[in-house]
Amino acid sequence: MNNLILLEPVGYFDFLKLTANAAIAITDSGGIQEETTILQVPCMTLRENTERPVTVTEGTNKLVHIDTQDILKHYNEIKANNFEAKSKIPKLWDGKAADRIAKVITSQYSVAKK
Repeated sequence: MNNLILLEPVGYFDFLKLTANAAIAITDSGGIQEETTILQVPCMTLRENTERPVTVTEGTNKLVHIDTQDILKHYNEIKANNFEAKSKIPKLWDGKAADRIAKVITSQYSVAKK
């Protein structure tokens, strides 16, 4: 496999750059499922379940059994399809959570002060 590169751990920004430019991510990590969804990179998570189901139902993530045949099957399906057209960034994953939280806090503070 000439297109497979195994690396030692890298820093977060290097990781993001590598992930953003990847054709596909294969992981057993929960956080990477979120990163690939935001970056719109197909992801195969080698686990039976996830704490982040929205990455499967709306994002770019696929849960795959830890089995060679299943891994190859899903890899080939992802490569054969226009995967990006099937995925979207979940609602409220817009980077504006802090603004929404601040509005809730300030509105509650204003009500409590009156």
